[in-house]
Amino acid sequence: MTTPVSPSGDDVVGSSHRAELVALTAAKSTSNLALRWVTAFLPTLERAFSTSTGTLTGILGLAELGGLTTPLFGKTLDRGRHRLIFVASLLLVTASSVIALGGSIATFSIAMLFLIVGVSNLTVAGLAFIGDRVSYSSRGRAIGTFETSWALSLLIGAPFLAFLIDRFGWRSAYIALAVLTGLAALATLRSLPAPQLRDTTSSKSIFVGIPRNAWPPLIASAGVAGAGISVFVVTGAWLSDDYGLGVAGLGAIATAFGAAELASSSAVALIADRIGIRRSVAIGGSLLGAGLLIVAVSDGSVVTALIGLFILVIGFEYGFVASLSLMTEAAPDARGTALAVGNALGTITRAGLIVISGQCYERFGILGTVAVSACALSVAGAALTIDRHRRVGQ
Repeated sequence: MTTPVSPSGDDVVGSSHRAELVALTAAKSTSNLALRWVTAFLPTLERAFSTSTGTLTGILGLAELGGLTTPLFGKTLDRGRHRLIFVASLLLVTASSVIALGGSIATFSIAMLFLIVGVSNLTVAGLAFIGDRVSYSSRGRAIGTFETSWALSLLIGAPFLAFLIDRFGWRSAYIALAVLTGLAALATLRSLPAPQLRDTTSSKSIFVGIPRNAWPPLIASAGVAGAGISVFVVTGAWLSDDYGLGVAGLGAIATAFGAAELASSSAVALIADRIGIRRSVAIGGSLLGAGLLIVAVSDGSVVTALIGLFILVIGFEYGFVASLSLMTEAAPDARGTALAVGNALGTITRAGLIVISGQCYERFGILGTVAVSACALSVAGAALTIDRHRRVGQ
């Protein structure tokens, strides 16, 4: 990991922590695959459970509320127990895949709740771990690398799962994910250092210690996340309904999306620190908005639709990954708590918009989803404008 620092901000460790960053990224890739394949192959699960897009997106939206658990562990992260939270969260992701094998709407609902709780908490733990060790001037590079896991999960995992589903059915995907995430938990336990416990000021409220000017970056990140997930959650259904794409086609597009996301998160790692983190969030949001506009006017053209989706994906990934760096510096003296609360805020946003987006899609088609996403993006832009007055390095 580049330029690791202590919680106080002093550089203390050299390149020896790069292996830890690689381990975190690899482990998060497996958990992200467990999360992302569901929306990429939503039509497959609709047939497996004999249900509709609206029902599954409703379950996904309610399951997103599992992210509200992150504030419960903010103080634990502030005490340096990143490894404990990260590994325990990976085990929850493993358990979710095992539960889903039950093959009913009930087991799918429970599995999704476990999955969201696990993914949310390991993400916050990873960001807090990086934030405690990397100076803000280099944090875009470290977090950009960590967040390549989001893209790698589709780029590598989507074709693999598509092959398994096509040959052995949908349960084979869950079996493979259970094995992968279980191995990732073991590898992370061995790779991350033992906790260096720190004293933290006790508080009766998770919100104490988060300054008022820390809220704009948290809101901006939540807004960008909501704008992206509003579209992603119905992308598979839209491409299947309007353009007749099957499992192989959706798998190919998901893989291409993964490649686009990898390019975006890598761009954050390479250039965001130089051009400015806040400016990077704005650039990403602008591209996301352009993608929404193209999707809205695609009017039955699969080529235009895919161009719009790719621009949207590139903008979302770049803007959202950059926004995570803003979040890590929102409240440096209570980083774990601020990240946990920020994730909870994002959870509420995503959960509500997933449900609304799914329902709007069923009633108004993709234009309804685009409208929902545009509203979320507008909120993010307003928060980012307010945040520019904060005296944090660009």
